[in-house]
Amino acid sequence: MNAPAIELLGLTKRFGETLALDRVDLVVQPGQVFGFLGRNGAGKTTALRILSGLARPTSGTARVLGHDVTHATDAVRAQIGFLPDVPGFYPWMTAREYLEFAGRLFGLDRATLDARADALLEMAGLASVTTRVGGFSRGMKQRLGIAQALINAPSLLMLDEPTSALDPIGRREVLEMVGSLRGRTTVFFSTHILADVERVCDSVAILERGRIVASAGIAELTSRASADRLVVEIDGDGAATAVAAALTGRAWVKALEATDGTLRMTVSDLPAAQREIPAAITAAGVALRRFEVEEASLEDVFVELVGGPAS
Repeated sequence: MNAPAIELLGLTKRFGETLALDRVDLVVQPGQVFGFLGRNGAGKTTALRILSGLARPTSGTARVLGHDVTHATDAVRAQIGFLPDVPGFYPWMTAREYLEFAGRLFGLDRATLDARADALLEMAGLASVTTRVGGFSRGMKQRLGIAQALINAPSLLMLDEPTSALDPIGRREVLEMVGSLRGRTTVFFSTHILADVERVCDSVAILERGRIVASAGIAELTSRASADRLVVEIDGDGAATAVAAALTGRAWVKALEATDGTLRMTVSDLPAAQREIPAAITAAGVALRRFEVEEASLEDVFVELVGGPAS
């Protein structure tokens, strides 16, 4: 059985009195596009720096591809690709020259390097670009950065905020490139942009103030939130207000809003809600038009868990 691509056990990092990571536990299985989501300053970059060997934990363990990062050999590092949040490029190089330079650092032979550079330039949409990197747009640089991080055919690709400074077109191009890697390599994708995670990721961990507050598949996370959110439509003038008054104060009602014949509710006990809401409507002498669980978005989940949108 393959080892997890990433495994964090009690990972803690302090900078003086500042606790950047607080006993983080996390497992990322091979082959996933995994979103590492959190607000700016949540600790995402610190975790990535530890995983890439650029920083050491204060305590706890971080493993990549089954190896402790603090004792990882060059052979292990050669299986990892990494794109930092602010990548650097040699502006006088072309895209191909830059990939060839990166490939030589990994000791790739000429034939392998040529084949990989051709394939990655095509994947990045840069095969026909002869402009030097200094003249690239931000989106082109990010796509080149991902291609560079793939030149060694890594088993694990780590991306730190790869779309945060891009315009909508650049973001779309980078996300399409990331999505194309699904099943070919494990992608660990750090971001604070909720829509990007929903678009390309299979699973997500939400980091808040250095701690993991949720980790699951996106569908599972949103279904958990959806199970507690109801929309109830009622016939009759003022009927929603009357039914809301009858339901207010019941133990399973977490939040309740009545507007124009519609009740929107958050509940803690769905079976109780399914029993008691129709009974309250019948007692009020009005008709039930619609009763359904409302689908939640990742943003709904994020706000519920951390108390505010990502920024």
